[in-house]
Amino acid sequence: MKRSLLALSLAVALGAVPVAFAQTSPNSDTSSTTANGSTGDADSGATQNAPAKVKQLGTVDVSAALDQARNALSPDTGSSQYVIDQKAIQQLPLGDSTPLNQVLLQAPGVVQDSFGGLHVRGDHANLQFRINGVIIPESISGFGQTLDARTIQSIKLLDGALPAQYGLRTAAVVDIDTKSGHELGNGGSVGITGGSFGTLNPNASLWGSNDRWSWFVTANYLETDVGIENPTSSRTPIHDHSNQVKGFGDISYLIDNDTRVSFMFGATNNRFQIPNNPNQTPQFGYLDRVDFNSADLNERQRETTRFGVLSLQGKIGSSTDYQVSAGQRYSSVGFTPDEIGDLMFNGVAATINRNNRASTLQADFSTPLGDSHTLRYGVYGEFERGNISNNSLVFPANPDGTQSSTTPIAIYDATNLLARTYSAYLQDEWSIGDKWTVNYGVRGDRYQLFRTESQLSPRVGVVYQATDSTTVHAGYARYFTPPATEVIDDSNIARFNGTTNVLPGTGSNLPLAERSNYYDVGISQKVGSTLTLGVDAYYREARRLQDEGQFGTALIFSNFNYDFGRIRGLEFTANYDSGPISAYFNATVGKAQGKRVITGQYNFGPDELAYINDNYIHLDHDQELTSSGGITYSFTDTTRVGADYLLGSGLRRTGSNGVPNGETVPFYFQLNFNVAHDFTFGSFGKVKTQLAVINALDRTYQLRDGTGVGVGAPQFGPRRGVYLSLQKDFDF
Repeated sequence: MKRSLLALSLAVALGAVPVAFAQTSPNSDTSSTTANGSTGDADSGATQNAPAKVKQLGTVDVSAALDQARNALSPDTGSSQYVIDQKAIQQLPLGDSTPLNQVLLQAPGVVQDSFGGLHVRGDHANLQFRINGVIIPESISGFGQTLDARTIQSIKLLDGALPAQYGLRTAAVVDIDTKSGHELGNGGSVGITGGSFGTLNPNASLWGSNDRWSWFVTANYLETDVGIENPTSSRTPIHDHSNQVKGFGDISYLIDNDTRVSFMFGATNNRFQIPNNPNQTPQFGYLDRVDFNSADLNERQRETTRFGVLSLQGKIGSSTDYQVSAGQRYSSVGFTPDEIGDLMFNGVAATINRNNRASTLQADFSTPLGDSHTLRYGVYGEFERGNISNNSLVFPANPDGTQSSTTPIAIYDATNLLARTYSAYLQDEWSIGDKWTVNYGVRGDRYQLFRTESQLSPRVGVVYQATDSTTVHAGYARYFTPPATEVIDDSNIARFNGTTNVLPGTGSNLPLAERSNYYDVGISQKVGSTLTLGVDAYYREARRLQDEGQFGTALIFSNFNYDFGRIRGLEFTANYDSGPISAYFNATVGKAQGKRVITGQYNFGPDELAYINDNYIHLDHDQELTSSGGITYSFTDTTRVGADYLLGSGLRRTGSNGVPNGETVPFYFQLNFNVAHDFTFGSFGKVKTQLAVINALDRTYQLRDGTGVGVGAPQFGPRRGVYLSLQKDFDF
C-alpha cells in the first residue's frame, strides 16, 4: 500500500479539531429482524448537533454515542439484512461455544458445506467480514473457524443489492459488533464446554474500563476428535483429532468526547489430522510395496491467522463523522502428506505451504446535507503478498498415464503473488418525506495481479415505509468481484507432464474478476407486536462467474471461472417473540448455475469440459431448498429450554449419467435440543450451565459424497453428541 495514501488519510483524521459532542439520529426507518424475534432500527442516519455542554457526560455515554456514530457510517438502505444478537447466540444449543459458521447458519439463504464452509445465496465463499466497521480480509482457510462467538455483541448479515460502500466481497457482509468494556463494566468470565467425541473447550474473557480506557479480551482452546467432517458414517472417525487456539482483543482510548483510538487484534492457531476412509484400494506401487491400509494414512494440516487494526474515529467540524483504519492480516496453511500412502493412492504426495499477508487502509466519512440528505464517501486500499510452494513426490508415467516406475521423483514448484486493490465510493441517502428513502451512489474498484482489471459500479436502493408495519425495499447493484488472492494457485502445471500427477487438461490458471448485475426486492410485515414476516426475491446474472474447488487431498481451495452464471432465489423469514416464547423460521428456495469453464480448465476432464461448454450446470454448492428454525421457552430468568434444526435438500453430486453436478446427495435434517439453568452457590455466586444434544435423532447424512466439480472427498454431518457448558462471570 502506498505510504502517501495512508499518510494523507491519517493527516485528515488527526487534523480534525472536535468542537462539540454529537449524537446519531436515524435518518431512515429501515428495520431489521433479529433471530430471537425482536426488531430493531438500523443505524443508518445522519448526525445532528447536540447541546455544547459536554463535560458532564460519562465515558459510558461518550463510548455509546461513538458506537452509534460509527454504525451510522454503514447504511443498509435497500439491502436485505438479518440480525443475530447476543441473546439469540446464547439460545443456540452450544451458546457462546457455537462456532461462527454455525451461528450464521441460522440466517436465511445460508447453506452449510464441509470444512466449516458457508454459501450465501448461491455464492461460493465471497464473504466480507467487518468487525466494528473495519474490513478484515478473509484468511486462506476461511473465517468459519477463526472468529469466536464470545466476542460478539451482535451480527448483521447483509446481502442483496448492497450500497456503494460495500464492494469486492459481495455474497454477503458479515458485520460484527463486538462486546465493549465500557458497556460490560469491570469483570470477566471463565468456563468450559465438554462432551462427546473427546470435546474439551475451556475459555476465559476479561473486560473493563478505567476512565477513558476500555478493553475486552477473550481466548479459548478447543480439543476434539472430530476436527473435520468424517468421510464415513461411523460414529468414530479415524485420525480426526484437532487442537485449536483462538484469541481476540479490543482496546480503546477516548481522546475526547468526539474522538476515539482503538486497537483490535486476533490470532488463531489450528492443527488438524485429515480423517481417513478405510478399505480403499491403492492405485500405484511404491518400490516393492503394493499394499497400504488407508486407515493408517497420516495426513495433517495446520492453519494460522493473525490480524491487527489501529483505528481512529472522530468528527470533523460539527457534523462529519469519520473512521480511519490501518491494519494487517497474515494467514498461512500447511499440508503435510503421508508420503508413501499418498503416492500409492493418488500418485502424488505434495507438501503444500501457502501464506498471504494483506495490509489494508480504510477511511469512511459521513456528512449530513440539510434535513434530507446524508453523503457518505470513502476509500479502501489493500496490498497482498502471497507465497505458494509445492514440494511433490510423483511417479514417472507412460504417455497413456500408467505408472512407468515405482521409484518416485521430486518436483518443486513455488510462486510469489503481489496483488493491489484500490477502491473508492460516493453515495447519498435521500429521505423523501416520511415514507421514502433512496440510497444511490457509485463505486470504483481496481485490482492488479499479473493483469489490471477495474470497474465503475452504480448502485441504487429504495425503501418505502408503506405503513407503520409494512416496509418494502428494492435495489440494483453492479458488482465487481476480484479473485480471492489467498486461494489463487499459479502452479506450473507443465512440470508434471510425464508423471502420475499430470493434469487432465490445459488452460489458463489465472482467474478473472467476476462482473455481475444484482436485483433484489422484498417486503417486511409486522403482525402486532410479536410477529415479523419477510419475503425477499433476488436474481443475479454474472459474467466470469467465480467458483472454487478442492482439486487435491489438501483442504485448500483453488478458484476458477465460468463464462456465464445465473443465480436466483426466494427467501421467507418469520420471527416471533412474546413473553417466555421466542421462535424463528427461515426457508430459501434457490438455483445457482454456470456455463463454460474459461479458467482452471486443467482441473477438468475433457468430457466434463465439453459438456459444461454447451450446457448450464448446477454449481457444486447449489442447494435447492434450505431451512433453519428454532424455539426457546423461558420458564424463569434462570431456566429455559430450546430446540433448533437445519434442513436441506442436499448439495450437488455427479451421478451415473455423468452430468457434472447433475444430481444431489440425499435430503438431510438435523434436530438439536438444549436446556439451560443458572445455579447459585452461596458466596461463590451464579454459575451458568447449558446442556446440549446435537443431532438428537442421530440421523446419518452426507454433506458430500466425493463426486462433483471440485469435490475432494466424502463428508458426513455430525452424529449425536451431548455437551455440557459451565460458565462463571465475575466482577471486580
